[in-house]
Amino acid sequence: MAQGLIDEASRGSHSDELSTDEGTLEPLCHILTPIGMLGYGFDESLIYKALQDLATNETPTALILDSGSTDGGPLKLATGSMTAPRVAYIRDLRKLLALSHEFKVPVIISSAGGDGTNEHVDEVLAIVQEIIEEEPKTNYKFKAVGIYSGVTKVKVLKALAADEVTGCGVSVPALTTQDVEDATVVVAQMGPEPFMDVMGAETYDIIIGGRAYDPSPYIAFCADLATKKFGLPFESLKPTQLGGFAFMGKIMECGALCSIPKSASSKATIYCDGTFDIVPLSPNSYCSPVSVAAHTLYEKTRPDILPGPGGSLHLDASKYEQLADGRSVRVTGAIFKLSRQNRLPYTVKLEAAKIIGYRTLLMGGFRDPILIKGIDSFLERAKAYVKQQHKESPGTWELDWHVYGVDGIMGSLEPGDPSYQPREVFLVGEALASSQELATSVASCARIACVHGPYPGQRGTGGNFAMGVGGKLEVEMGPCAEFCIYHLMPLEIGAEHAQEIRGVDTASTDGGHTPIFSWRRMVMSSCAKTPTYGPLATQIPEAIAMSDFNGVRDVQKAPKLPPCYLNLADPRTLCDVASVVRSKNSGPYEITLDVLFSQKRIYNLMQTSNILTPSAIAKLYKLREDEIIYCGFYDQAMAFKATIPRKRLGKAISGGSFMEADVHGSQQYAGLLGLDLSQEVRRVILGWS
Repeated sequence: MAQGLIDEASRGSHSDELSTDEGTLEPLCHILTPIGMLGYGFDESLIYKALQDLATNETPTALILDSGSTDGGPLKLATGSMTAPRVAYIRDLRKLLALSHEFKVPVIISSAGGDGTNEHVDEVLAIVQEIIEEEPKTNYKFKAVGIYSGVTKVKVLKALAADEVTGCGVSVPALTTQDVEDATVVVAQMGPEPFMDVMGAETYDIIIGGRAYDPSPYIAFCADLATKKFGLPFESLKPTQLGGFAFMGKIMECGALCSIPKSASSKATIYCDGTFDIVPLSPNSYCSPVSVAAHTLYEKTRPDILPGPGGSLHLDASKYEQLADGRSVRVTGAIFKLSRQNRLPYTVKLEAAKIIGYRTLLMGGFRDPILIKGIDSFLERAKAYVKQQHKESPGTWELDWHVYGVDGIMGSLEPGDPSYQPREVFLVGEALASSQELATSVASCARIACVHGPYPGQRGTGGNFAMGVGGKLEVEMGPCAEFCIYHLMPLEIGAEHAQEIRGVDTASTDGGHTPIFSWRRMVMSSCAKTPTYGPLATQIPEAIAMSDFNGVRDVQKAPKLPPCYLNLADPRTLCDVASVVRSKNSGPYEITLDVLFSQKRIYNLMQTSNILTPSAIAKLYKLREDEIIYCGFYDQAMAFKATIPRKRLGKAISGGSFMEADVHGSQQYAGLLGLDLSQEVRRVILGWS
């Protein structure tokens, strides 16, 4: 989250709205998240110091982190690849095992491997076993549990035949039998129940979970402690308790993305009533009420209601308080409404992807201003040449262009002056075909057309195309994937839980059995009889672990605020008055746009102006107004949000599919930056000075 421009006014903007009596709060647990994604790497010394600070505290503590996302596109699900290289998982897991062993805290990981398939749960467990066997002197012994979230196609087809499956969002196309049959594997996002089933039945040191709703392991750890403490079933916990657990998990699963400047590691202290405090572990970052509130907008369709397995998180009454250390924020007011208590079904989101062909890329650049002036017609002629050369080829194929320097990222949504002519253009040609051989043939033919194709006014006849990036003329990309299932399926009562499997078979249950999730236990240990090493001896020398952090974590003042780049002296566009303007995918089928303001009076002015409206967003993104999925202001974060369908050339498209060039959706905000302010808004702002 780009929070660097939120100014001093935002840091205490909500501090007077909350009066929580410190003496009435009873800690339930502490949770540390080293990084928002397993495999991305983290500073273990920060975690070590935080655990050391908590060592004399009897409040339960856990290391919890996520490992999955659809952000990277559909290829993981379609091909069985993992988000990070295997060596990256080994590196991070080695650190986590050392921390868990030293401080006797559990490690809970969800969505193993990135997609959370059964195979990747087993793969991550295998990595854990390898680490233990490679380090016999550690005297490791861990009780490990794997939780599996694979769902059979039989189960999905049965629900589809009963007309029970719906798209997860209005942009998701209706599910077909062919979609299910084409899927390579299907997973369901677990709620907290399978994790709680394990926690209630088994003592554990490590839990490796399959595909899960990102906050699920956080909710489960808190709810398990709360149900045992109060002697209540999960469903009898108060909505404010479950709301606090879920909201904390929603924030923490991203690490310390809600801090200023954004950082990796975070700590939450959760209280019995659902109140929680959050603080980044980096001594150079801090949280503010607005930075934490703003995280409710991040990659979500709307900021006030966040649906998940078994219910929805409601944040319209959430409140945020800056604590005395200047770095922590206390949060209250979140409510989680259980679906079944509101006579609605418990639903889980199904995810799957399919292979739609094979891709080959060609890359290179144009520098001739004469060619660039007529580049659209030149590339159309190149397509025609490829079509003529492949009219007898067996199989199917497609070809299209990413023209970077003109409209390579936003395509037809590019807001710039259409008459603009860049000095140079980088071209990526993307060929999709029914075989890799055919895709490469199409790409090669397209490259030849780019090199030798004629154009009006041509002077340079030696060749048009600067090519050979990385020494390759064509780059074979292998299978091309596309999401084919991103849908909600209702569950019968009890099906949201997990049952223990006692054999080696980790296949998901068949279509007629409940619950749909399963888990198995194992004990992993080294055979060494020598004493354990000292605290992370091979990774964090004691001198570093202690000296670099003495006194730093006790600093009461937050780091110096970054400079503010707002232009209030002569404001003309939205970029001049908004501290953050960003875009992000909200699942594979939606793009969400966030505009954050750092001054209350500017936010109030923008609310009453006619600048950020559904009609303005529709015009900017070439949509009908009724196609906008969500549009509105969110007071807690002093923010505006709009969510739109992901499209290309007017047609719906999913992230990571053929010719989709911004899988994160993080570069779709550019048009908002230049949105003109009205003369009235300008006059008001200028009048303030």
